[in-house]
Amino acid sequence: MRHTGRRLFQYATLFKKPLLIALLLLALAVAAELAGPFIAKQMIDRHILGIEKPWYETTSATQTDKAVPHDGIYYKRSDNFAAGEAKGKEVRIVQVGGQFVFIEQPIAFDGARKLTGGKLTITQGTEQAEYTAKKLSIQELYTFYEPEFNSLMKLAGLYLGLIIIGAAFTYGQRYLLQAAANRIIQRMRTDVFAQIQRLPINYFDNQPAGKVVSRITNDTEAVRDLYVQVLANFFTGTIYIVGIIAALFVLDYRLALFTLPIIPMLYAWIIVYRKFASRYNHEIRERISSINGMINESIQGMTIIQAFRRQKETIQEFEQLNDEYTKYQNKMLSLNSITSHNLMNVVRNLFFFGLIWYVGGSSLNSLITVGVLYAFVDYLNRMFHPMVGIVNQLPNLERAIVSADRVFELLDEQGIDVANGKSERYLGNVKFDHVRFAYKEGEYVLKDISFEAKQGQTVALVGHTGSGKSSILNLLFRFYDVNEGLITVDGRDVRDMPKQLLRQHMGIVLQDPFLFTGTIASNVSLDDPSITRERVEQALRDVGAAEMFASLPQGIDEPVIEKGSTLSAGQRQLISFARALAFDPAILILDEATASIDTETEAVIQAALDVLKKGRTTFIIAHRLSTIKNADQILVLDHGEIVEQGNHDELMQQLGRYYQMYQLQQGHRETASSAEAEAKSGV
Repeated sequence: MRHTGRRLFQYATLFKKPLLIALLLLALAVAAELAGPFIAKQMIDRHILGIEKPWYETTSATQTDKAVPHDGIYYKRSDNFAAGEAKGKEVRIVQVGGQFVFIEQPIAFDGARKLTGGKLTITQGTEQAEYTAKKLSIQELYTFYEPEFNSLMKLAGLYLGLIIIGAAFTYGQRYLLQAAANRIIQRMRTDVFAQIQRLPINYFDNQPAGKVVSRITNDTEAVRDLYVQVLANFFTGTIYIVGIIAALFVLDYRLALFTLPIIPMLYAWIIVYRKFASRYNHEIRERISSINGMINESIQGMTIIQAFRRQKETIQEFEQLNDEYTKYQNKMLSLNSITSHNLMNVVRNLFFFGLIWYVGGSSLNSLITVGVLYAFVDYLNRMFHPMVGIVNQLPNLERAIVSADRVFELLDEQGIDVANGKSERYLGNVKFDHVRFAYKEGEYVLKDISFEAKQGQTVALVGHTGSGKSSILNLLFRFYDVNEGLITVDGRDVRDMPKQLLRQHMGIVLQDPFLFTGTIASNVSLDDPSITRERVEQALRDVGAAEMFASLPQGIDEPVIEKGSTLSAGQRQLISFARALAFDPAILILDEATASIDTETEAVIQAALDVLKKGRTTFIIAHRLSTIKNADQILVLDHGEIVEQGNHDELMQQLGRYYQMYQLQQGHRETASSAEAEAKSGV
């Protein structure tokens, strides 16, 4: 958590200016909001309940200095007298139930009040006092309150102004916070996607595509919730709680001390929750990644699933993953239900009950005014509100931390920086010198491979499946590095060359070509600005595909959807050929490039290859031996070793493994040709 939290903080510091401004606006919003109860206290204690303060006769005859006429005599409240101003006889106005009475003398003490006829009785403990009281009419009561109306309206206006200002500050801080969060996640997703480009091919051999996609999309979105929701609530809540506690101490330190146990209680709450939630969320994120991986695989293999009637088994596999995901989601639901805001509300109500008992059963009862009690209850309500918000965000916090762990795990994978710049086109002299290689430690798939390909030569690799043909080309491309031995290009160790610069002058055509969403032209150029339109068209002409694509409605601007599923296998392969040739490679690799092409398209490609191979070192992996008869070298591989080496004629004269393979293929072809002739003659 500490390591992950530090890295999340480092991302936040990239956009610290809007975040700091947001926190400043938040502090101002909290200050504006917390001033409200103090204003309410002033309105209640001074201007509403202040009517019960002592009143004195005054010689003032105007209301400009808050003098009030009653029965021909002017009275002024004690706190409205100026310093040194003379005071006359003291009188009091007291509320009894819903009535207000006028008493023409001071009150010795306050307590329980009872009005009987024209007599007011006040009882405090064993003491009792009786006073002659006169009920005030509504008009008379209004006269005594009238001097306070102006001040009340000013305070009410101030209260409303603070609400508006607080709302404006709150809007500003939320906008800036969310905008900064969006930019943080934008940066994080860019970093994750860039990291994918740096990872070696063997990483993707062991990771389903759906799981990788889940980290870029689902996990980063969960991290976004951390900045937008979790941190916003935690920051807001913390500032509110600190501000409210400070306000409570200003209001009444004795009541403030009563609320302090809430803080350690909240901290313990968070610790206990995270202990269980972390484990559940790890399982949930792992299950959702597995579901994404399984869905991606099912979509990719839908043709096979339906052709072999595996829909039912596939659904069962999905349901098993979905059930496991739901099981852990339900565990999280139970945990959240136990520790939800409802429990926080119970704690709040218990504190209110304790407050009533504490105040009612102590000497504070006579020392705390109604305004102070109102402000305290208001502050206590306000303090529990952010605490509820914090508790409600704990599930999002755990989900975000787990997701961030997964994102940083991907970012921490060992990768290679993409090299900038360009390298001079090399000649294409390739040499393998006693090369040994294993995908898994100790299980060598290439054993002591040595050969040399000169510039402009064509080298063909043949052998049974698993003999090591593709592994040789994987090493040449540096998708993997050798365990032992040396591979050189123009005499230079390929491990001393940045991978991107090594591959800059290599072209490859796979048995199953991959096309990207776009157009035929964009799939040839891969949107490389150095590949001009004319160069694209020339490459298509060189592979004999120009006329084929010219017949399409939009020509080479015909849209290509994902993987080129609307094009035939031959058309996709021709685009792949043109793509390799458009980049003018010094080394051209054909990995069973003609295996999935019909005979007519293969003839077109073979005719183009004789021209295209000039000046290039070409490596061909082929099962159809008829396509490599003109190769300068043919390497026959068996279990990772070169068992025969030479050109077609030399290998045929050896009467070895290559001879047997060639004769076997020729026999199949002769049999097929005879069957075709018989079918045409109607035999």
